[in-house]
Parts: sequence; C-alpha cells; structure tokens
Amino acid sequence: MNAPSDMSMKTDEVLRVELEVFRRQHRDLDEAIAALEEKGTADQLTVKRLKKQKLRLKDIIAMLEDRLTPDIIA
Repeated sequence: MNAPSDMSMKTDEVLRVELEVFRRQHRDLDEAIAALEEKGTADQLTVKRLKKQKLRLKDIIAMLEDRLTPDIIA
C-alpha cells in the first residue's frame, strides 16, 4: 500500500486517482469480509486482519479527502 507520507509533493489530480484506488480497495475488502462471514467458515484471525486493513484504508481515504477539500473561512 502506498503510504501518504509524501502527499504534499503530489498534485491534486494524482491524489484524486489514489483516492479512487483506495476507495475501490476499501470496497473490495468490505465485500471479501462479508463473503467470508456469510460462509460461516471464516477464520476469525483472517477476518480481523482484513478489518484492520480496511480501517487503515479508511484513515488514508479521510486524509486524502481532507487534503483535497479546501478550507473555507467562515
């Protein structure tokens, strides 16, 4: 996974593309977790790791969205 440590060096267009990639990965993980839990044969450790990865992606998505959303002075 590409760490957002060098976000300040990237253009908004690149950040938007990365944001879409991370959103897709998050959605895919959500579907994988649901499928594993639906089967009932899911290894709990695997599900826990996938959920942790999903949360990490959610944090990255939030950072990217914050970076792309301009601050509005009220």
